[in-house]
Amino acid sequence: MKRCAIAVIGACLCASACGGQRAISDSRVAPESMVRRDADIPLPQETRSLSARVAAGATLASVLRSANVAEADVTAVIARAASVFDLRKVRASQPYCLERAGDGVLRRFEYEIDNDRLLRVARADASFIAEVLPIPKTRSLDVVRGQIDRSAPSLFAAMDEAGEAIDLSVALADIFGGEIDFNTEVQPGDRFDLLVEKQYRDDHVFAGYGPILAAEFDNAGRRYRAVRFTLADGTPGYYDHRGVSMRRFVLRSPLKFQPVVTSGFSRSRLHPILREYRPHLGVDYKAPLGAPVIAVADGVVVEAGTSGGAGRMVHLRHANHVESEYLHLSAIAVRVGAHVRQGDLVGRVGSSGLATGPHLDYRLKKNGAFINPLTPQRAMPPADPVPPSQRGAFNEVRDHAFAELVARDAKRAPVQTAADDQR
Repeated sequence: MKRCAIAVIGACLCASACGGQRAISDSRVAPESMVRRDADIPLPQETRSLSARVAAGATLASVLRSANVAEADVTAVIARAASVFDLRKVRASQPYCLERAGDGVLRRFEYEIDNDRLLRVARADASFIAEVLPIPKTRSLDVVRGQIDRSAPSLFAAMDEAGEAIDLSVALADIFGGEIDFNTEVQPGDRFDLLVEKQYRDDHVFAGYGPILAAEFDNAGRRYRAVRFTLADGTPGYYDHRGVSMRRFVLRSPLKFQPVVTSGFSRSRLHPILREYRPHLGVDYKAPLGAPVIAVADGVVVEAGTSGGAGRMVHLRHANHVESEYLHLSAIAVRVGAHVRQGDLVGRVGSSGLATGPHLDYRLKKNGAFINPLTPQRAMPPADPVPPSQRGAFNEVRDHAFAELVARDAKRAPVQTAADDQR
């Protein structure tokens, strides 16, 4: 009787493992003499899972073959995946996972394209279905605080000390870059508070920052405030508490980080290659090869091509009789006659023309004459303010965002608000 009970339990477990199919009809167990010795017993095929990162120089085909996926499936998966994603953009170090049967038959493959998208190829009967899907995320609001001091003498160091990534430093510098020179004007005692959206994967792993919704920066006893507001046409921007744009007519720099000036504006400079004194009518920024170069203001492309010692160059014409030039590029991303918006990609850093190495020579003209790009930025007017018809909506967004900061930061000392000064 005991042996019979054990047999019943074993049959139930087998039924559960096979998807809940009925294994026995009642509690009685057939006598051993009634069991067919030659009957095949179907067993679930073993599934093998693999999670790894794409190796340097690998392709989708080599990834699948290294996992011993059947060759017929490799061919089919590549064809399906290529219909929804450019497989030339498979990048090293990106994570992937796959499931296959013991005989190499692929059941599912997933590749993380970037922080937001996933390529999934799954078996559907005798073929495969490929699709690019959003990576599920949860979002939460968080207040980040930091202070400039001896142990953290820069914005980047203070943000790191606050436990945040460099991306958040760059975003904050972009917001206040029209008011504060983060290379020279940050000093001990300065501090910042910001309300930012953080994103997390379903596995609770941090997946990056969303937008900064509100920010305050105390610099030399003055408080700068900014809030994110999306206009009726869908364009987001940052504005002070009066609705004045934080964005200047011309950006401080055409690079997406705080660059180091290696050669300044000069009417007489010893040329590093020609070894003769001649004017240097721009500033040279230290930058890695291929770094993105962006338009400093809305404008029209006047030139985009090779120009003698300047190498590959882009020349833009802006409003208010302002022009900008970007020299020694490795690649050009615009064409003559195209309209560009402030922040649009125009090219990439290079060393074309007369250059000793990768860098950006950035030049600015006003009324047809070259001017020092480092000095006029603050004198430039801000971009358009919030339209009067949208001020009610702006005020509501502003008040809610700053209420979040105030509620979580009640001990801040009062300082003069810079926006109250005459600009």
